[in-house]
Amino acid sequence: MSALRESLGFLTSRLRQVGIFVALILIVLLFQALTGGILLEPQNVTNLVVQNSYILILAIGMVMVIIAGHIDLSVGSVAGFIGAVAGVMIVHWGWAWWLAIPACLLVGALVGAWQGYWIAYVGIPAFIVTLAGMLIFRGLTLITLKNQQITPFPAELRALGGGFLPDISGGSSALEWLTVILGVGATVALLIQALKERRIHKKFDLESDPLGWFVLKTAFTAVLMLIITFLLASYRGTPIVLVVLAVLVIVYTALMNNSVFGRHTYAIGGNLHAAELSGVKTKAVTFRLFVNMGVLAALAGLVFTARLNSAQPAGGTGFELDSIAAAFIGGAAVTGGIGTVAGAMIGGLIMGVLNNGMSILGLGTDYQQLIKGLVLLLAVGFDIFNKNRGGGGGSKIGKRFRLKTTPPASEAAKPAEKPPVPVAAGAQQASIVQNP
Repeated sequence: MSALRESLGFLTSRLRQVGIFVALILIVLLFQALTGGILLEPQNVTNLVVQNSYILILAIGMVMVIIAGHIDLSVGSVAGFIGAVAGVMIVHWGWAWWLAIPACLLVGALVGAWQGYWIAYVGIPAFIVTLAGMLIFRGLTLITLKNQQITPFPAELRALGGGFLPDISGGSSALEWLTVILGVGATVALLIQALKERRIHKKFDLESDPLGWFVLKTAFTAVLMLIITFLLASYRGTPIVLVVLAVLVIVYTALMNNSVFGRHTYAIGGNLHAAELSGVKTKAVTFRLFVNMGVLAALAGLVFTARLNSAQPAGGTGFELDSIAAAFIGGAAVTGGIGTVAGAMIGGLIMGVLNNGMSILGLGTDYQQLIKGLVLLLAVGFDIFNKNRGGGGGSKIGKRFRLKTTPPASEAAKPAEKPPVPVAAGAQQASIVQNP
């Protein structure tokens, strides 16, 4: 019973993290029932990954910017602008795709440096700078394309947005075995990493998950990965963009959790003045965050353009809203200092499942916008409610469970035993008392 109470207390004290997992599961189950099982069909799961890949890429950079206490409203326009630049480079100028991709990423870095300079070194709020950037780069997109779409792109570039890894079975098997190998290998690596981290926490007496919750969470994650592997392998295998996204998630999760840059980003969002007094170069960190955001926006623009096989004047419209919503639904705090890359991915998947499920049901754009807006409002409202009710130690529910595992009042009220006084100190004090 005590182990159960401990697990419940732990879960309720971390409603922010646990809640988004539960929300994703419930939304998937709801639309699976409403769509008559279409949602989790192998082809639809593949489409779900491919259609939301560029939003998930943007969400990685966006959650980092939000953790630092900023916002970026220009990422959709930047993505559209980079798609236009790619079209001009490849179709009009005849550049090779392998040369155009790094060139576009460099242009994205320059865009991020431009905005980061005004924010970090001039001191203009990010909201204003990126709002101006949203207008500037939307205008540059129209100018670059001359209000006309550019198409087609080479097959190698189109593979970035809609291609798949090669089928090593040659199409003779019901499952694509390269996907099975990659999925099982990733699952085993996840289990090993989880056990390693728990052992390290125990070794250094750090806070760790209760054993019951750790086993449940790890087993559920492993089963979920294997199910997704089976669904992907049942259709056409692993999308190339999924491999790109997986690499980004691994790299940026390590960057935010294990690097000085990541700790400084959290410090800036948690308390800017304290970070400055601690020696954090806040301006340099902010500048780099927006350079990174520019690069990821460029990558998202390339993926989107490659998937459509067309650079369009309206490309990237609304991307900034979806990426911001993904970050906040995934647990990022409005005030900064809190958030994770994994949480942003879950938030992006929630938005993707909502879009996909409502499209299958035939709901119009008007109702889709209404429902997504309500979900975002509820997610942020839940975050603020949980923070205000927690009082710095988790939610009130969590405190209620933890009270049941604390020592009885009679034991807690006992005064602590005084440490023994050294003989020399006691003799000196006695001599002082006797000879005032």
